[in-house]
Amino acid sequence: MTGTRPLPLTTTTRTRAHAGAGLLLAGTALLTGCGAQPGEIPLSEIRAESPSAVPTAEPAVANATPGVIGAAAPALPVTAHNGLIASRVFLDPGRLTSAVFTVTADGTALQQLTRPPGDGRDDHPDWSPDGSTIAFDRTETENGTARLWTVSADGEGAHPLGQLCEPDAADCTNEQESGPAFSPDGKQIAFSRAWGAIDPSDNKQIQYSDLYLMSPDGTNAQRLTFLTNDKPYSGDVRNPSWSPDGKQLVFEYRTSTTGQPAAGRALYVVNADGTGLRRLTPWELRAGERASWSPDGTRIVFTTYPAGPDYSPGGGIYTVQPDGSTIDALTPGPSNVFYGAAAYSPDGTSIVFAQAPAGGTADLYRMQANGTGVTRITDTADQWESRPSWGTAAPRS
Repeated sequence: MTGTRPLPLTTTTRTRAHAGAGLLLAGTALLTGCGAQPGEIPLSEIRAESPSAVPTAEPAVANATPGVIGAAAPALPVTAHNGLIASRVFLDPGRLTSAVFTVTADGTALQQLTRPPGDGRDDHPDWSPDGSTIAFDRTETENGTARLWTVSADGEGAHPLGQLCEPDAADCTNEQESGPAFSPDGKQIAFSRAWGAIDPSDNKQIQYSDLYLMSPDGTNAQRLTFLTNDKPYSGDVRNPSWSPDGKQLVFEYRTSTTGQPAAGRALYVVNADGTGLRRLTPWELRAGERASWSPDGTRIVFTTYPAGPDYSPGGGIYTVQPDGSTIDALTPGPSNVFYGAAAYSPDGTSIVFAQAPAGGTADLYRMQANGTGVTRITDTADQWESRPSWGTAAPRS
């Protein structure tokens, strides 16, 4: 082990509870741990909103009883300033090399912040609460390793946070760290960690994958989830995002071809202490990537992806209450475009997302929080922009 990073790395010993009961959908089924089966929320029950060209007032969202596990949180006051948007930008047509860029909400001042070595990939940017720093992961093509980095809002001081352990240490084979997310108080970073042997028969599925927490300086790493602890090669746990009160995280669980269900995608929620694990979205909806909590804590925006190759058209953008009820479609369907991950603005009035026409490249767009008033932010035919994170940092003068 390096530095002063205590870490429970063993994959056979649990150090905290990994499952808890939670209400999946009011009036339907009670989900205990992660054993529920697909189908609790039929797709026919999902209400489609009809986006229009004219912004309209966002409908009020009724909160469930505060304090009930799995219930929607009470609305929080929101006073944050909408600043720069950070995103992952592919620099080549083959989408092999990427860097972190920032842009204003009106599409001006597009600037490259990071410069990966060779044909490496900088990805999954996330703003610190004070807008001073962006956390991201860097994958080096030469050895395929992914590590966590941070960079200042002006592009200076990019540096790695260091890997959790030495490559030849026990339980560190093929270790990857990705998808960092700052907690609302800035005192922790949640991230995905994958490690172990590779199954060559299942699209190179890695043995273990779960969420971890650590301090922003890279110390005090702790394991948070144990979804793959007893199910090696079952899937990937990815893309955590914090609730605005810092008490919960939402994340993606993408199952392997040998997982249950096979090749599935869904969002899960877990408490910040590792308890209360529950599935948030039905498997057939295929929710994935990083979801985003509204600043007042009443809604979570997420994107769905059709089965098949990555970047295929046919998904959509939805919102769901934190208790798993009231799923609403923000984009029209069926869709012949690709939708990428979406994120709320700091003040909660808007959502930024990626969109690409069939056969085209992705740009950033924004819309009102109810799906109306769609406006294009970027227009770069030679680049692919996606995975936005909307922060509070002011544009550089």
